[in-house]
Amino acid sequence: MASVSVWTRLKPALPPLQGLLRTYSVSSSNEGNHYDLVVVGGGIVGLATAREVATRYPNMKIAVAEKENDVALHQSGHNSGVLHTGIYYTSGSLKARLCVRGIKMAYEYCDKKRIPYRKCGKLIVAVENEEVPRLQSLYDRGRENGVADLRLLDSTQLRDIEPHCRGKVAIHSPSTGIVDWGRVTRAYGEDFKEMGGHVYTNFKVNRFSVNKTLRRGSEQYNVVTEAAGKPALTSQHVIACCGLYSDRVAVLSGCSPEPRIVPFRGEYLLLRPEKSHLVRGNIYPVPDPQFPFLGVHFTPRMDGEVWLGPNAVLALAREGYSATDFNWEDFKEILRFRYLQ
Repeated sequence: MASVSVWTRLKPALPPLQGLLRTYSVSSSNEGNHYDLVVVGGGIVGLATAREVATRYPNMKIAVAEKENDVALHQSGHNSGVLHTGIYYTSGSLKARLCVRGIKMAYEYCDKKRIPYRKCGKLIVAVENEEVPRLQSLYDRGRENGVADLRLLDSTQLRDIEPHCRGKVAIHSPSTGIVDWGRVTRAYGEDFKEMGGHVYTNFKVNRFSVNKTLRRGSEQYNVVTEAAGKPALTSQHVIACCGLYSDRVAVLSGCSPEPRIVPFRGEYLLLRPEKSHLVRGNIYPVPDPQFPFLGVHFTPRMDGEVWLGPNAVLALAREGYSATDFNWEDFKEILRFRYLQ
């Protein structure tokens, strides 16, 4: 899960983003690498954040700093690609409200940008009698969250949706879909640049500092964002959207690293191409309350593949996408993590 932390070391406390334009003058383009806002992280959270701020405040000068040579190379491009409707989340929670609202906005955005997606739907299937009460509770929660098109299906009806699926009862969510989130992220980046934003790639942040300058007759505190071998970026505000490196960037800013990142890798099986027709849409089990996962599921992909998974195995590198990937610094941190000892 990509994490978002706000750089909060400045005193007095920084005003919320809504007050930026009232509080500070807008930087002009001839001030080089000085910005009103620097967003650290070029994944979907960072670029969506930068794009949204630029949309609301078009006169702000904003930059995104990304450590890789392109955006969306990690979590944003390494996921199952599902558009969730908001069934699972606690009723009334922010996550539930945003998911129900967000999937509609995501489909609208993909239509506007002509990004391919498929509303292939999802079945959540109870295969044992003891799972049926949990499935009913999940259905009730989804309806309470505002997922209006949910249906409960019996064993015959679910086979109308997925002919090769067996179960006692199922929830059908026809609005669930699939998309290439990496492509969506890159579209956010293009939007941001078209609005005058700057994306710095190969910019691995290794230090934050604060300097005080006299600007337009008054004292002003600026955050200096540094990377080895690169001109520093100065800004009035920094928002860190650093995903797997959120704890390390928090330490750079003088904040606590908690919660710490411990890397796990999800592995999938790939259905043989000649068997991919057996799965039409997403097929999920009823979640087991003993585990914080949605369970092993079938997921069709935009490229026509069908995945089965994931499991969760300890990775020996934060960005370790295969069993042989190893990073010594990441491994040492894993060994020190108290909950794995």
